[in-house]
Amino acid sequence: MSSPVVTVRSDATLREAVGEMLDRGVGSVVVVDSGPVGIVTSTDVLRAMYRGGGALADVAVTRVMSRELATATKKTSVTTALDTMERRKVKKLPVRDGIELVGIVTMTDIAQHQPDAVNEVRGRVSHRGDWSN
Repeated sequence: MSSPVVTVRSDATLREAVGEMLDRGVGSVVVVDSGPVGIVTSTDVLRAMYRGGGALADVAVTRVMSRELATATKKTSVTTALDTMERRKVKKLPVRDGIELVGIVTMTDIAQHQPDAVNEVRGRVSHRGDWSN
């Protein structure tokens, strides 16, 4: 698990979200309001650029974020986290302790600590979107 979680407020633009990703060396930001409300990944940004065909600097993160946020808790096992990732077709799970956002676990995190577990499900986790849409 990585902590602290890189976040942006729900009124942020994609320019701000991408800036945070680049400055912090991460591939996603969790969008927060009073709590986590979504996630924007680098893939979401690329998909928005492809579909929109133009500059995205002033586009609100809420227009491109994934809203149905899959999460884990501090007590979630690696196996359960991988099962959730596979079922929801995601590669990042924000981690909560009650209502507090305390970290994020990624396939990379798991691969560093339990590579055999990742290899078992790697082929079954697919991308959420289709570039042709």
